Amino acid sequence: MPDNPLTALVVVAEEAKRLALHQLLTKAGFKIRSASNGADAIRLAKEIPDIIILDLHLPDLSGFEVCTQIKAQAATAVIPVLHLSDGPVECGDFDHHLERGVEAHLIHPVEAGDFLASVMALLRGRQLKRQFNAFLEVAPDAVVIVDHTGKMVQVNGQAEKTFHYGREELIGQDVELLMPERFRERHKAQIAGFVAQPITRPMGPGLKLWGLRKGGSEFPVEISLSPILDQDSVLIASIIRDVTERSRTEAALHISEIRYRRLFETAKDGILILDTESGKITDANPFMSELLGYSHESFLGKELWEIGLFSDKVANEAAVRTLQDLGYIRYEHLPLETSRGQLVEVEVVANAYQEDDHKVIQCNIRDITERSRLEKQMQEQAVALKDLHRRKDEFLAMLSHELRNPLAPITNAVRLLSFQKHEDDLKHQARTIIERQVGQLTRLIDDLLEVSRITTGRIHLQKERIGLNGIVERAVETARPLLDRHKHALIIALSPQPIWLQADAARIEQVVVNLLTNAAKYTTDGGHITIAVKREGDQAVLRVRDTGVGIAPELLPHIFDLFTQAERSLDRSQGGLGIGLSLVQRLVEMHDGKVEVESEVGKGSDFVVRLPVMATPTTQSASPQPRALSRTGPSLRVLVVDDNVDTAQTLRMLLKTTGHDVFTAYDGPTALKAVLDFRPNVVLLDIGLPGLDGFEVAKRLREDPSLNDVVLIAMTGYGQAEDLQRSKEAGFNHHLVKPADFEKVCKILATVSKQAN
Repeated sequence: MPDNPLTALVVVAEEAKRLALHQLLTKAGFKIRSASNGADAIRLAKEIPDIIILDLHLPDLSGFEVCTQIKAQAATAVIPVLHLSDGPVECGDFDHHLERGVEAHLIHPVEAGDFLASVMALLRGRQLKRQFNAFLEVAPDAVVIVDHTGKMVQVNGQAEKTFHYGREELIGQDVELLMPERFRERHKAQIAGFVAQPITRPMGPGLKLWGLRKGGSEFPVEISLSPILDQDSVLIASIIRDVTERSRTEAALHISEIRYRRLFETAKDGILILDTESGKITDANPFMSELLGYSHESFLGKELWEIGLFSDKVANEAAVRTLQDLGYIRYEHLPLETSRGQLVEVEVVANAYQEDDHKVIQCNIRDITERSRLEKQMQEQAVALKDLHRRKDEFLAMLSHELRNPLAPITNAVRLLSFQKHEDDLKHQARTIIERQVGQLTRLIDDLLEVSRITTGRIHLQKERIGLNGIVERAVETARPLLDRHKHALIIALSPQPIWLQADAARIEQVVVNLLTNAAKYTTDGGHITIAVKREGDQAVLRVRDTGVGIAPELLPHIFDLFTQAERSLDRSQGGLGIGLSLVQRLVEMHDGKVEVESEVGKGSDFVVRLPVMATPTTQSASPQPRALSRTGPSLRVLVVDDNVDTAQTLRMLLKTTGHDVFTAYDGPTALKAVLDFRPNVVLLDIGLPGLDGFEVAKRLREDPSLNDVVLIAMTGYGQAEDLQRSKEAGFNHHLVKPADFEKVCKILATVSKQAN
């Protein structure tokens, strides 16, 4: 603010207008005195302000009367008066107005630049040079004052910044220096015309005007012109506003509008624009017409319910209210009828947003008829796939049952042959072959069912604290016959210290057996296989390495996939279904571990299993020992029930050789009668029986209190988890899957015999 600020008396009745002028003049460096009526204006004028801003409309006196009284006093007559009115003044009044001493007149609302230009003119007339310069310097726009010949006589600091010239470079130069060459010639004539008719020309839209910076760059400007009467000559005050940024914004907005319109016109979704207040459609894009078959004009002025988006006007108004409150709404799977009577399914997303000075609603309408059809098709396929999985599981269970049934009598018969005291070499060799192949077939059936259980998440781990060394020893014992048959050399390197896992012992043993079996099958006879166990940090590491054929690079990424096998000859001498390694990976991952493989063709394979270890227990449990054949003890009465006569007969013969009294039945009703007649200690009962199935037979037996002590053993080809659960619910004490391990049967009978005696 200047050291000796000028004082401006602002006489305006309207408070908002008075405050606005107050702020503008304060920023320009003035000290402000205010009045809202004529009487106060006349009183404050006696303080001799430097300028009076006088409104025409005051509550007590008119601006004319106030001006007349101020000019009538010698002390206040010299104060310049700038008159403001809200509209044009009659010529007679204006002339009378000038006669009363008003130096300038402006119509409100007036641009800040025009207002300041008028104030500048009045101050110039008072030759308040210092204050005038201060006023000039705080002006927000460039100010250039020229004489009647067009030479610059004064510029402000903003003009220097705008045009990149120093003040000394501009004073005395033609003002055309600041405009492009193409405008200069006609500008001289324009100056002469303005001097002849010096009327304020306010800033605003009109001709496109351009300024020229010192470096030669052009920029868009807006200009207001105000005459300044300087004794006998006329000066021209130009207020020049750089509108580069505004022009860029307007250009960007224009481009944005073009892009929006292009998107609007070409979008493959229907778009409706609605007025928020009325809810009526104001615009619709071409795709909307294409979707429903109506013309653009037929949409305009309608509400959404009238084009079928809502069932009635009430629902339509509720949706519009929701949009007004929340600004967003979404509907899915709305039916919409086209002009052709065809129903299409649409998804509607609507947003309310501000556009200029009012709110609008934009509705995006997407035809999802095809998507819904595909979703329905996918759902149907999912149901069909689920049914296919169910039927697959049923098939596997049935396949298992049908394959196990003939295996049972074969297994029993082979066991009977082993009881012969004088077996020649040929018979021994034949029996061994049968035992081996029956075992292989049993494992294949088990693998099929196992992978089905794992892939469908129906397997539950029975985790306990186990020692990995002991598990490996048992697995080696299980795989030993296959290793010996192929004459492989097996190197075992166990950990010198116990490694403890929280794991399912049977499943980890299955992992090790599968890896050893895989190594044995894919290593040429007489090869070397190494199994090693060690601890690395918090992990137990199990490694199975062989000197076999190796794995082809293209097969390596898929080696753990189901039914993946290395290329083999037509004789399929290695056997298997390509399930073992997939089971290994899935079982290891179920224990929070991982399995990896490295291999080169012709150089063997190296499988590495990593499992999390657990803290060492305070007492070490004894490792499970291989089970010896149990003796059955004192004789029992045993009923064997199976519709497969061979199975029933061979099992009867086996049990007789161990000293039991055995009776057979071949269907459900006969079994019920035999139990009542024979009063057995144990019933070995098949499930798939004619007449009554095994479950029903068991339930009826359990209904008789006199038979509570009879031990029921299910012997069946069905081995899924749900089969075991049904056996338990029916009242069975044990569930054995065919071909049942005769050692397990003997062990159960021994327990029953011990309890009976």
